[in-house]
Amino acid sequence: MKKRYADIIKELTDKELLFHLYLTQVLLLSISLILSFILFNSFEEFQDLFVFPDKNILVFGVAAGAAVVLIDLVLMKNLPHEMYDDGGLNEKIFQTRNFLHIAFIAAVVAFSEELLFRGVIQTHFGLVFSSIIFALVHYRYLFNWFLFVNIITLSFFIGYIYHITNNLLVTIVMHFLIDFLLGVLIRKRYLKRTKRKVEEESVFNKN
Repeated sequence: MKKRYADIIKELTDKELLFHLYLTQVLLLSISLILSFILFNSFEEFQDLFVFPDKNILVFGVAAGAAVVLIDLVLMKNLPHEMYDDGGLNEKIFQTRNFLHIAFIAAVVAFSEELLFRGVIQTHFGLVFSSIIFALVHYRYLFNWFLFVNIITLSFFIGYIYHITNNLLVTIVMHFLIDFLLGVLIRKRYLKRTKRKVEEESVFNKN
């Protein structure tokens, strides 16, 4: 199953990949809006999800996001590459994007996912339910036990941050920072590999 998923990812063109990525986010936003209309008693109650200004955006959103990325970097450096193998989707999404596009993708994903999973589902059905659904939606991680444990842990952590701050902007910023920084890391590694390959080909041609 894992190999089949990886093969499907490889066969997707860049245009098809972006189409499916943005379509998924549109679907999540649509579900969020429909559920919000049903579950919230008023628009004002929905607006209360977003609190600004709020020092927690920096204290928890930025700090917690940076901490998650730092832990991931340490684990990536010390664990076998296979432990972080998601079938190649993240690399294919980010490796050829410029930094502005990476930021846009991270912002869209952070807003749509946090609105649905924390803002709507967790607000009405609790931390445990929303965290499990969040992890299951990232189904590609089901093929890798380490990544599945990773996403479950992250989901509960983000949910807990929302629980103690009661501000969706905090987790949106946190989620954005995680995706953006890891996306930039993938992009830089790709550029480094490409540069090394060009240099090796140049040396080979000279010889």
